[in-house]
Amino acid sequence: MSSATTHAGYKLPQITALFWILKIAATTLGETGGDLLAHTLHLGYAAASALFLVIFVVSLLTQLRARRFHPALYWTVIAATSTAGTTISDLLNRGPGSDTSTDGGLGYGTGAALLVSGLAIVFVIWKLTGQSYDVTDITSARAEVLYWAAILLSNTLGTSLGDYLSDSSGLGYWGSAALIAAIMAAILIAHYLTGMSGVLLFWSAFILTRPLGATVGDLLSKSHNSGGLGFGTWGTSAVLLAVLVAGIVYSHNRTRTTITDDRRDPVLDNA
Repeated sequence: MSSATTHAGYKLPQITALFWILKIAATTLGETGGDLLAHTLHLGYAAASALFLVIFVVSLLTQLRARRFHPALYWTVIAATSTAGTTISDLLNRGPGSDTSTDGGLGYGTGAALLVSGLAIVFVIWKLTGQSYDVTDITSARAEVLYWAAILLSNTLGTSLGDYLSDSSGLGYWGSAALIAAIMAAILIAHYLTGMSGVLLFWSAFILTRPLGATVGDLLSKSHNSGGLGFGTWGTSAVLLAVLVAGIVYSHNRTRTTITDDRRDPVLDNA
């Protein structure tokens, strides 16, 4: 590899069951955490979006400068894209306030169309650079930047899609979560039983985890009158954060063990 190439592939996690558990936890936390600041603390979508974007940029720059995979850093960036995606989506769809009306925004349809266009542009640019879409083969700084741009836009789009399904389609929180979970189950089956592109299936599942997180987050945190379980944004966010931290600690210990094993001298081991 040339000096201009970074080992970005070694900075990203392996795609295991733990990865998907943490991804869903992080995206669900993004929904409840975004609502916590925008709604519960009445910060509003514009101010909350600005705050979360600052957190995202700082954590992303740190991630890009890192030379190897750091679970806490990686999942901090993922959570930042989820929280920022929540409030940015709500800002586009509903306007700068902290209510749930869409009078001051573009509405779910227009907002989602803009985000789909933005995500498509990122993937077109990605294709034109000649970089692989395969997240196990990201080995350059350019590909890693495109990877994070796609994640930010997909998480923002996922919020719009989740809100549309929950609020406008008539499915409600339970129905929306069940529909998205069923689609993800079909993707899992296709992964094991068909010859469909693994890269296509990965990105399809990756994008769908965000609307799943949005609907599950609302289901857990919204009041009974709104069709939720009424745990609130504080309680739900605390539980999800605990799950995420536990998974990060476990991932950190596994990563440290792997590095230790890789550095072990085979001569001494066999002595």
